[in-house]
Amino acid sequence: MTRRDGKRAPYDVFWAAPETGAAWAELPGAALEVIARCDAERLEVERSRVAPGLRASISEPVYSVADRVASWERAVRRMEPGWSSEDFYPISAYGNDLDSRDALGELMRAMPLEVREGALGQLLARLDARFRGASVPDSERSLCAWVRPTKEKPEVELGEWWKRKPVRLPWG
Repeated sequence: MTRRDGKRAPYDVFWAAPETGAAWAELPGAALEVIARCDAERLEVERSRVAPGLRASISEPVYSVADRVASWERAVRRMEPGWSSEDFYPISAYGNDLDSRDALGELMRAMPLEVREGALGQLLARLDARFRGASVPDSERSLCAWVRPTKEKPEVELGEWWKRKPVRLPWG
């Protein structure tokens, strides 16, 4: 994105994710420290996947905790009536958002109780409820040909989001 002065605008992780931005502003320092450790671990994973000459140029993880939560909020908002954004959202991005929700579940289980039950846990619970409200059970797994988890798991271990389909298709 380019600003009016011609310079590149900084990436806003909370674009179109106002609830995530508000929750982040309210997180206590202890929660932010735990999240920073998670992001540091993720950064090392992402750096390990690129050529050695590029590693030092990567200073923040693409898939930070904030980015994953904001992406989940945007995915849910796209499914709800009233989303009017003209941004391109292919079905593969939907699968990526479901994978991110899986990763958030793993991260939250590793977080201290005060983070899991605090603003971040409450936000995820609200977003998950909204997701359920904007989707229906998909017992036939009709999206399976296009939307699959990146990690092989038995059906019973998949998060509920893999077993539902949007009422309003966000990629349509």
